[in-house]
Amino acid sequence: MPPFYYISVLILSLLSLLFKIFIVKRCINIDYLINILIIHDFLMILLYNIDKYIKKEGVIMSKPISQKKTYSTENLPKEKFDLLDEYIESIEDKEGSLIHILHKAQKLFKFLPMEVQLHISRKIDIPASKVFGVASFYSYFTSNPVGKHTISVCMGTACFVRGSNKIFDKLKELLNVESGETTPDKIFTLKDVRCVGACGLAPIVMVDDKVYGRVKLEDLERILDEYRGGE
Repeated sequence: MPPFYYISVLILSLLSLLFKIFIVKRCINIDYLINILIIHDFLMILLYNIDKYIKKEGVIMSKPISQKKTYSTENLPKEKFDLLDEYIESIEDKEGSLIHILHKAQKLFKFLPMEVQLHISRKIDIPASKVFGVASFYSYFTSNPVGKHTISVCMGTACFVRGSNKIFDKLKELLNVESGETTPDKIFTLKDVRCVGACGLAPIVMVDDKVYGRVKLEDLERILDEYRGGE
């Protein structure tokens, strides 16, 4: 949720508490009461509209259902596990570096299947539930197989107000997938991400590590063709 949502909820709770105190102590001042009711009504309207906007525009980017699943995959390359173990052994504070380890694992395996998450759990001696919890919380991590190329559409504020939601919807239409899903030919995986830190180029689309700035709807076919042509 946006921070101002929680702040508004907190203010509402405090106002309700003060109102009850006034009633209990029988020290109701009509001016105070009117001001409290006005502020209360204003905040209720504000919260209603925030909630309505969030549901309509999809501002809250919870993980797509397809990304919340944890897949089990057999015959993962042993050499990749060896590289992961080598990286883990080089870290002094292993438990405190769980996110870094997951980043490394995803870079090696392209996603985080159950076997990899369990391996990390055993290797750094922490509960598997903690590894699963971190991997499922952050939108960057995915526990389902991904395509050869990952398309990431920035949904940060600067990009969103410049139409990144329309770009994302158009990509879903062109690729015939939802967020977190992979095309049947295994070429593209589409996902929405939070701010990538290049707001001056908004709206931004990334394909793997390549950044495309100030993207327009008419640019999307050309961008996709750049990667389809090499197949």
